[in-house]
Amino acid sequence: MQTLDVDVAIIGAGTAGMTAYRSARAHTDRVVVIEDGPYGTTCARVGCMPSKLLIAAAEAAHGIAGAGRFGIGAGPVHVDGRAVMQRVRSERDRFVGFVVDAVEAWPAAHKLRGRARFVDARALQVGEHTRVNARRIVIATGSRPALPEAWRRAAGARLIVNDDVFAWDDLPASVAVVGTGVIGLELAQALHRLGVRVRLYGRSGRVGPLTDPALQSLTRATFARELPLTLASRHFEVQAREGGVHLKSVDGEGGTHEESFEWLLAATGRRANVDGLGLESTGLPLREDGVPVHDRRTGLAGTDANPGTIFIAGDATDERPLLHEAADEGRIAGDNAGRWPDIRVRPRRAPLAVVFSDPQIMIAGASHAELVAAGTRFATGAVSFEDQGRSRVMGRNQGALHVYAEQGSGRFLGAEMLGPAAEHIGHLLAWSVQRGDTVQAMLDSPFYHPVIEEGLRTALRHLQRELRMGPVPVERCLDCGPGA
Repeated sequence: MQTLDVDVAIIGAGTAGMTAYRSARAHTDRVVVIEDGPYGTTCARVGCMPSKLLIAAAEAAHGIAGAGRFGIGAGPVHVDGRAVMQRVRSERDRFVGFVVDAVEAWPAAHKLRGRARFVDARALQVGEHTRVNARRIVIATGSRPALPEAWRRAAGARLIVNDDVFAWDDLPASVAVVGTGVIGLELAQALHRLGVRVRLYGRSGRVGPLTDPALQSLTRATFARELPLTLASRHFEVQAREGGVHLKSVDGEGGTHEESFEWLLAATGRRANVDGLGLESTGLPLREDGVPVHDRRTGLAGTDANPGTIFIAGDATDERPLLHEAADEGRIAGDNAGRWPDIRVRPRRAPLAVVFSDPQIMIAGASHAELVAAGTRFATGAVSFEDQGRSRVMGRNQGALHVYAEQGSGRFLGAEMLGPAAEHIGHLLAWSVQRGDTVQAMLDSPFYHPVIEEGLRTALRHLQRELRMGPVPVERCLDCGPGA
């Protein structure tokens, strides 16, 4: 048994752990990162990058299939599943390689392999071989898919998660996807467009993360036109069958749907990897889900009365499982762990979330539900993309954008969107939220013609009218262009 004495120990070498390491090293070289799994972040290995590779292939197939509307004859679409998955895995491995190379370049003394468990608030047992005494500890252990145990028993090896999809050598004939959140929606649509028979199941009537009731209703209707959906399911019964699974779903009104598939893909959420860490030995107050109570502005776990010297960052917080949030949290936690006891409060960036479905989905700033829950007095502006000029030109005229601003001040608060180029418009709007822009300041910015962003201008004009601020906009004015 060896003993290491360090200033900062970081548990986990994912996105949050890597940024925590770099930030802590700005203050001390007595740092160790402990990892018990393969190097390579969730995003690069089984998350955002391989899923976007699969989506890119699906978009190519969908573009060929829809070319006829432009008067282009492209012939029947042929999807080579093995070639699709070969490119997905090859490019995924390239992205993972960059991450692994970065970790391998760290000094050997800064890396320790094995599973860590708290002995007390300042000591860790790593495997059976090392005790780490650390003045500060950063928990950056990430998360894992949450799987219903009953499904695991019933389906056995036919129950998979998104991680398993990217290990396929070929595309299957059929997949049942359970879970209508970001992961379920993206994978279900991509597989469907690549010729896989798919049905998307959900326990609620919701599809995707939008909280604005009008937009949520539009989202359900939009995806129901393309994807076979079974929503508001109150009961799932899973049975193993020869070469697959049989799924029986019963909705709230007693309606039954039964269908057999090769695979059952569970996209039913994720769980923070905090169980098994021995957190009960730290004295930290824990939430019901086992995650330590913490301050997301500093990364510090504990309470004001008992702050301790343990920090937490990334998906282990079970709050915003997004790469840029994990990187920010790792940077904050690592910096404060390194500079302890000179703890600094770091303001967080404006929220931004994107779903790479088609049409895309985004939430920038405060969501509709958050504004309502906070009791904020706000107005809503809206635009439909069905008749928006550039969107119609490209044949991507689906969806709508809702923008929100504070009554009285006209300060822009947030937006929700289903529509084309949402990933780009979301960035513009998140930046406006972070700067504290007013709706008038946003309208005073340049808008080119013809672009999808003209739809944003229409929504902002509607919002300004609802706020009863500024001049009444001229309907379909000549200088607005057809997309205004």
